[in-house]
Amino acid sequence: MHRRGVGAGAIARKKLAEAKYKERGTVMAEDQLLQMSKQLEMFKTHLEEFASKHKQEIRKNSEFRVQFQDMCATIGVDPLASGKGFWSEMLGVGDFYYELGVQIIEVCLALKHRNGGLITLDELHQRVLKGRGKFAQDVSQDDLIRAIKKLKSLGNGFTMIPVGGRYLVQSVPAELNMDHTVVLQIAERNGYVTVSEIKSSLKWETERTSQVLEHLLKEGLAWIDRQAPDEPQYWLPALFSDLYSRDVTPEEADESLP
Repeated sequence: MHRRGVGAGAIARKKLAEAKYKERGTVMAEDQLLQMSKQLEMFKTHLEEFASKHKQEIRKNSEFRVQFQDMCATIGVDPLASGKGFWSEMLGVGDFYYELGVQIIEVCLALKHRNGGLITLDELHQRVLKGRGKFAQDVSQDDLIRAIKKLKSLGNGFTMIPVGGRYLVQSVPAELNMDHTVVLQIAERNGYVTVSEIKSSLKWETERTSQVLEHLLKEGLAWIDRQAPDEPQYWLPALFSDLYSRDVTPEEADESLP
């Protein structure tokens, strides 16, 4: 026996049903999108009411400010996106991060002759707090990171470099690649590295190791102690905290190293 073919009427009915399903799906998707838009607008309204009610706490309490920033991020609102507009006028956060950015630049410039434009986020935080005084608005490391990101968008050389469990802030437009970064990670242990230490840890050839260290020296990010026992030591002042506590020049610091 031969199977009966599908008739033209059946094909037409199938296509009509598919068209209806598609149309219904489009209508449902539009309804869902409309509902999500309404919910988003309602959330934004509530967020504005919350900000208005707690604006003093947002300005003064760094932990509260971080939580508020996270709330904003969930709906794509960036209070720092512009120095003008609703959020800036209500909270004054635009001025806050602008002033913080200026302080970060001042600290980095003041220390550039010693560290070559590389400083730990911890050290930067301490110096910014010291410069602001005890009665000034509290500042967290999260605030510093947000301000640095805004400085970075201006294209003036500011960037964050992860080293181990902390960050280094680079304030000069020196070109650092992955080789330089991994050497900084090794130097984090003692504040300095040697050629043999790098070759042993990374299995590099002497030429590659020397190129990286020479670049760090050239950019002022490392100092060399040629009188160290066994072999020269390359010190990273950004990682050598004792150097920050004394107002010394690179030459004086080099002489004071063991």
